[in-house]
Amino acid sequence: MLLQALLPGVPPIEPLLLLVAALVLDAVVGDMRSLPGLRHPVVLIGAAVGWFDRRLNREYRSERDRARRGVLMVVLIVAATAAAGLLVTWIAWTTAYGWAIELVLVAWLLAQRSLFNHVRAVRQALATEGLSAGRQAVSHIVGRDVRLLDEHGVARAAIESSAENFNDGVVAPTFWYLLLGLPGLLIYKAVNTMDSMVGYRTPRFRAFGMAAARLDDGMNLVPARLAGLYLCLAAAFVPHARPAAALGVMVRDARKHRSPNAGWPEAAAAGALGLALAGPRRYADTVIDDPWIGDGRSRATPRDIDRALYLYAVACLVSLLVVGAVAAARLGLQ
Repeated sequence: MLLQALLPGVPPIEPLLLLVAALVLDAVVGDMRSLPGLRHPVVLIGAAVGWFDRRLNREYRSERDRARRGVLMVVLIVAATAAAGLLVTWIAWTTAYGWAIELVLVAWLLAQRSLFNHVRAVRQALATEGLSAGRQAVSHIVGRDVRLLDEHGVARAAIESSAENFNDGVVAPTFWYLLLGLPGLLIYKAVNTMDSMVGYRTPRFRAFGMAAARLDDGMNLVPARLAGLYLCLAAAFVPHARPAAALGVMVRDARKHRSPNAGWPEAAAAGALGLALAGPRRYADTVIDDPWIGDGRSRATPRDIDRALYLYAVACLVSLLVVGAVAAARLGLQ
């Protein structure tokens, strides 16, 4: 881990073992948004992004000026989160039980169980309460307009979210923690949050959010491809999934996606489950006529959500095993 070359002292617990423990803690305990007296770091970052957006992204300013101000927002938020990460790491390395603070914070910033629960809620809503409830449930995890989605569209949206957010909520945070420790993880979450709030190609955000969107693309370049490979590996252990098709569709169709990164895990999931994902969709008043990814059924069902959750859970286990193997290799070299 590069962070150990930057900070004095020796961590009381090997950081990679702490990451393994955090992954297990997140999987078992789940989303810890309600820690007493504390606001989730992503909520704080989101509040900062909203503050900068209201004050710097005024409609009367030129596109060039708004783009510069967007760069300023990114620099300030990244610097603040990096400083916070370094401070917590220093506390963790220099106090008796400081490592426990880092453990809880890392687990807090992962989203394995949270994403699983949100996608499962869509399946349960469709099965027990009908289409309207399914639309409401899926609106919490996708940005598209859900008002006109039929049951198949709701199911596809949930499955796509499970694949794309496997990278955003599990693989990429893990990757950046492996590389740069807690500061790297916090920087990634900050950039990902900025992109999710202002990284749109709309008149309001096209210029202001450009820096956040491009940085998010760069930070996800390697993790997204790893996420796709993990899903391909996971497919080998999921009943009726197709690992060879997952790899083939990923290689063939990943670049069809409008995002340079989201297509990799989505294409792997489409191939593994025998589905066609992405395709035309609506965001507010805009219809996006994207190509289909995968050559299977586009009429996804609640049963397919169950299969996607199975694939996602096994892929999370694959991610954990990879981190464990890296930790074991590092300890073996010491």
